[in-house]
Amino acid sequence: MDLITGIESTDLFGGNVPSPVLQLIERTRGGSNDDVAAALWTAVLSYPRCLPPYYLLYKFHANRGELGEAQEVATKALAVAARQASLDSDWCAVQPGDTDFTIPGPGRFWLFTLKALAFISVRRGERAVALKLIAKLRRLDPIDCIGLDVVEALLAQSGSR
Repeated sequence: MDLITGIESTDLFGGNVPSPVLQLIERTRGGSNDDVAAALWTAVLSYPRCLPPYYLLYKFHANRGELGEAQEVATKALAVAARQASLDSDWCAVQPGDTDFTIPGPGRFWLFTLKALAFISVRRGERAVALKLIAKLRRLDPIDCIGLDVVEALLAQSGSR
């Protein structure tokens, strides 16, 4: 299913994506990597409060192995989502109960993006950072709504190399 226009989008982002953003995203289908990057950056810069383009952009960079860029975009996405969810700008200071992370919207997106940062940290070999992020995620999401097991498995695998 299409993450931006399908059920997963509503479950994660909690709202509709503005039509101009959808048009920019549509331009990425079948385009070159440069075209995809340009369209997604345009969407992020033109609609800085719209969360889905951040997700697509950090995932695009991560999939290409551009982990520094992915981390930069995810960090920006985390800040935008924190403001929208009225969360502390320092992820370390966020506590269970600061928002309901189980309902669609900026809080859930924030949590999902924190998971992305943990994943990126594992892939970058930043084990201590990844462990800190995972511990925070386990505390904020004890029932594991976001599928943290995947990141933990990757961390365990990277530790056995």
